[in-house]
Amino acid sequence: MKLSIQSSPVEQIAADALALLCFEVPDGQSPSDPSLADRSGWLADLRASGEFSGKLYETVTLHRPSGLAAKRLVVIGGGKAHKFSPVESRRVAGALVRSLKSKGVKSIVLWLDSSQAIEAYVLAAAEGAVIGGWEPDRHKSDSKKDSTKAVDSFTIAVPEPRPELERALEQGRIVAEAQNFTRDLVNEPANLLTPAKLADAARGMAAQQNLEIEVLDRDAMAQLGMGSLLGVALGSDEPPFLIVVKYKPAAASVTGVHLAYIGKGVTFDTGGVSIKPSEGMEKMKYDMAGAAAVLGAMQALAQLKPAVPVTAYVPTVENMINGRAQRPGDIVTAMSGKTIEVLNTDAEGRLILADAITYANRNGATHIVDAATLTGAIGIALGHYNIGAFTNDQEFCDRLIAATKTAGEKTWQLPMDDEYKEYLKSAFADLPNIGGRHAGSITAAWFLREFADPTPWVHLDIAATAWLDEGKSWISKGPTGVAVRLFVQLALDSK
Repeated sequence: MKLSIQSSPVEQIAADALALLCFEVPDGQSPSDPSLADRSGWLADLRASGEFSGKLYETVTLHRPSGLAAKRLVVIGGGKAHKFSPVESRRVAGALVRSLKSKGVKSIVLWLDSSQAIEAYVLAAAEGAVIGGWEPDRHKSDSKKDSTKAVDSFTIAVPEPRPELERALEQGRIVAEAQNFTRDLVNEPANLLTPAKLADAARGMAAQQNLEIEVLDRDAMAQLGMGSLLGVALGSDEPPFLIVVKYKPAAASVTGVHLAYIGKGVTFDTGGVSIKPSEGMEKMKYDMAGAAAVLGAMQALAQLKPAVPVTAYVPTVENMINGRAQRPGDIVTAMSGKTIEVLNTDAEGRLILADAITYANRNGATHIVDAATLTGAIGIALGHYNIGAFTNDQEFCDRLIAATKTAGEKTWQLPMDDEYKEYLKSAFADLPNIGGRHAGSITAAWFLREFADPTPWVHLDIAATAWLDEGKSWISKGPTGVAVRLFVQLALDSK
């Protein structure tokens, strides 16, 4: 999809669809719709009849509007005007693309008035349009036929052209394409995306973006003592890998900051000997969503060029069952030297992350963020709307949460009080890999903290936000690409 900025008079904009925002009318006030949207009073009639109220994503269409070059005039609801933010701008753009492409519309123009023609809204709208165009039907035999319904161009029209808006549009395109790259990876079934294939995808991305990459195989990890990671891979015929991708800025960071982004890369999770129920197990292809988000972020950062170095670490395995598979009660030794009693083989993500975190620490990371589809408990705590955040350093976490707000990704910090560590006790090893039924997301985070300390670290539990069972008006069902935008924004904000 081609993205562009335009500042021609609205009457002269030629497109299959010209979209205008209209908002809800506060009680006791008369509507003040854009004059172009209601030249003949048709929108006022629709408001009066209740067919259009201005609620978010509500649309009405006028074909062959008088006095306009556009073939269609689409009015889309923006909700309450005082609540309209870049988040809504992103979703409005996505909703327009998703609703109009099914009607054969090839070119869309979204008009932003002077109050919205600013960088944050333009960036978000560009992201939303690209994200809204993605579909999970890559492996359908008639997908080529469906592709004829794709939107070719999305233009943001503004009253006056400004260079900063062009830059915002370009950043939005870069980040959204990276998010869709992440979604492509997560959407792949496990028979087509093994750990080796994920490593190949990382190599391809790194080569395209001129990033350094190193892939550690089983022997290299064994020499480093990564017993925690390798133990998870014992039950699979597919070999494990640790993928390391490096971005280096042209000039060294003045502050010495070196970000490490770590993503859980379990390409399929049966649960191992602690096998999962069959219902819903097909979705366990998405257990590498953290890894995909990290790789997507690196694709974007290579183009946006933040001032600080960023290194991505992706431990990738299959958690399967065979005669060699890890058993409950086994004890493994992590790279850090800590011993771990494996009480549940379905708590495998933290085992592979532990060694990746240690490796990042030993390779110069000053700040670490990991993203992982780690616990079902996070969905019980926060539902499907907020990423769960955990930290050992409040200042760093505050910076990350500020970045998530700029990026439009919802994050909620959960407690890490010392008392929660008491749930992680083993009579036979330094720590167990689970802490019982209480506070499951917090004890999982505490487990990871044992390997992160004292480096400033934030853990993002994306288990409930990385996949949509049902699509929304602005985004399809399936993988969401969550955490890509916040990873990018955190790096751009760092000095």
